[in-house]
Amino acid sequence: MVTMAMVTPKTTMRTWVNSKGCLLPDWPVPTRVRSLITSRDGGVSLAPYASLNLGAHVGDDPLAVAENRRRLADHLPASPCWLEQVHGTTLVDAAGLGVAEVPVADGAFARAPGVVCAVMTADCLPVLLCDQAGSVVAAVHAGWRGLQAGILERAVEALAVPAVRVLAYLGPAIGPQAFEVGEEVRNAFLAAHQEAVAAFLPAPQPPAHKWLADIYLLARQSLRRAGVDAIYGGGSCTLREAQHFFSYRRDGVTGRMAALIWLADV
Repeated sequence: MVTMAMVTPKTTMRTWVNSKGCLLPDWPVPTRVRSLITSRDGGVSLAPYASLNLGAHVGDDPLAVAENRRRLADHLPASPCWLEQVHGTTLVDAAGLGVAEVPVADGAFARAPGVVCAVMTADCLPVLLCDQAGSVVAAVHAGWRGLQAGILERAVEALAVPAVRVLAYLGPAIGPQAFEVGEEVRNAFLAAHQEAVAAFLPAPQPPAHKWLADIYLLARQSLRRAGVDAIYGGGSCTLREAQHFFSYRRDGVTGRMAALIWLADV
């Protein structure tokens, strides 16, 4: 079971709750802003979903997923607002949803205390957002399609606070040495913003016309275009850190991690 005992941080970008559990994002948020990101450890799912798989849509035993979610719930004020993620740009107000409702969206925000926003990933980038006053939070699923379509800009707008007061945390995603994409992906980003050229390097191995994409840099560029300069995290690689993270690119059939954020009662 996941415990809340602190251990020595692995890097300056993250603080592990324990060696088989969750991590606490390391960013200077107001006291009432609470967040955590699950690792792959601390659950009951069997391979290839071992062990803290939170995805109910990936073929895992539903009873195992339910137990994993129950263990996660021990650290939350309420059940998360789970989403049916489709690599789009829709965000929903989590406070306005019913308990059993699973909206089709790739982000959620909340202004009410105790409402847990959540996104699930296994290589795509989870982005957590809040404002300096601790009045609003959001969780965003940012795969390359969503990033290119402007989901982070839309998320910042949905917070309805000045962008200069927004803080962002980039959770674990596939790293820039591992995220190989085709020419069409690079062209899509460059057609919209030429600055994206800095986020692509030629892949060192055949086939030709493949690129290594830096999803963290692409996200930072999007956030800065939206007016956000306080950006933290972005130091992990889900594909290479197999002991800690699920990776769809690495394993194909695999589990899902969650990035969660909420406001505590004042």
